[in-house]
Amino acid sequence: MIRPATIEDLPAIMALERASFPTDAWSDAMMREELASPHGHYVVLEQAGRVAGYAGLRAPQGAADGDVQTIAVAADARGRGSGRALLRALLDAAKDRGVREVFLDVRDDNPVAQQLYRSEGFTEVGRRPRYYQPDDVDAVVMQLDLAGWATQEQPTTGAQEQAVQDAVARTPQNRTNSAASGENPAKFAQGCEIGAGPAATTAGKGWC
Repeated sequence: MIRPATIEDLPAIMALERASFPTDAWSDAMMREELASPHGHYVVLEQAGRVAGYAGLRAPQGAADGDVQTIAVAADARGRGSGRALLRALLDAAKDRGVREVFLDVRDDNPVAQQLYRSEGFTEVGRRPRYYQPDDVDAVVMQLDLAGWATQEQPTTGAQEQAVQDAVARTPQNRTNSAASGENPAKFAQGCEIGAGPAATTAGKGWC
């Protein structure tokens, strides 16, 4: 079950955060700020009474652009379509907020995550050389036309679905779109993470 995240989910989210992103995990305070922000939308994947995944979107109500902040799935819950389900929950939320385009950053050395995003309609629109530190890995900037996604969305099954699971993908937190958020654009992290809240300089993240 995917449901909206609450502040009560913070301990479980942070346990997954630290397990998924050991070199650049957000602090409790940063994640708390993200969960409380009116400009964001966070969801959790609940399985057997525990939080097995989470994902976040930054999309102020009425803004034209939105950003996927982070996606992470527990290691023992991967390979079952959970990452795709979380991503689609964020895209649905972005659509409800009036967003027209969604952006994210993903590591250049993570082709599985890139395949997941491309299968949902994202296309590469740029690169950030040596963006992910300390690994010295480029960031691939991807963009989705949300109206096109909403009309062309089709379920993915079988071998194709299995091929796009277990992805690591997080959009950097220091690349927040200032036009969308009305906040400081100098923020993005390392995986599937983009935040106008936490003032971190890590890079985007995401375990799908």
